[in-house]
Amino acid sequence: MKSLVISWLLRIVIAVILMQTLYFKFTGAAESIYIFNTLVMEPCGRISSGVLELVASILILIPRATLLEELLGFGVMNGALLSPVFVLGIELQGDCGTLFIMALITFLCCSVLVYQNRNKTPNLLKLKL
Repeated sequence: MKSLVISWLLRIVIAVILMQTLYFKFTGAAESIYIFNTLVMEPCGRISSGVLELVASILILIPRATLLEELLGFGVMNGALLSPVFVLGIELQGDCGTLFIMALITFLCCSVLVYQNRNKTPNLLKLKL
């Protein structure tokens, strides 16, 4: 029971963070345009990452699709974590690292869910931890 509650709390945290960032990506907020211009991926990268995050935020709330979302979340969050470290910088336009911290929280929540569900995955994807 405790595991189920933790699982749902993590799913909700992931969904809320991903859905919150969608507004900025899909409306072309200045910060999003700055990020993707710096990465030389504007507008295609901004829109496609927004679509991936939208799909992930929906799938995370469907228990049978959790593994797919977790893996999708890993991929999206890897980009969200690696681009600030290697290209953008942790702090973007005076945000005190808020976007980076949200990406890190999402990545960690996905990590916990993957670990929690490691025995439910197909043999090809089983993690030996």
